[in-house]
Amino acid sequence: QVQLRESGGGLVQAGDSLRLSCTASGRSSSYFAMGWFRQAPGKEREFVAAINRDGGSTNYADSVKGRFAISRDNARNTVYLQMNSLKPEDTAVYFCAQSQYTALIQSTLPGEYKSWGQGTQVTVSS
Repeated sequence: QVQLRESGGGLVQAGDSLRLSCTASGRSSSYFAMGWFRQAPGKEREFVAAINRDGGSTNYADSVKGRFAISRDNARNTVYLQMNSLKPEDTAVYFCAQSQYTALIQSTLPGEYKSWGQGTQVTVSS
């Protein structure tokens, strides 16, 4: 069973940048596609970004396209989410998740993911 741990969240102002990290532990942790989701208070968890096993394919929610970038370093078992031009509506708890697949199949759906981290809070003030 893989364990995922997010870090890098915090309180920033609108227009600032943050980089989230998700470090995985466990055998074959770099073998699967990975995703980032977020959940704001009172709202359902929503897809943010996903990346396939080797980093050659990515997918983004329309709301973050052009501002966020997902990447991975398999040698470090770490996935990153670079968030630029942050907006107050980006405020949420951000979760990383490990897919049950190596490729991006239905990467926007939480059901594709088998392991989840505890989340890291991102707060963007206006």
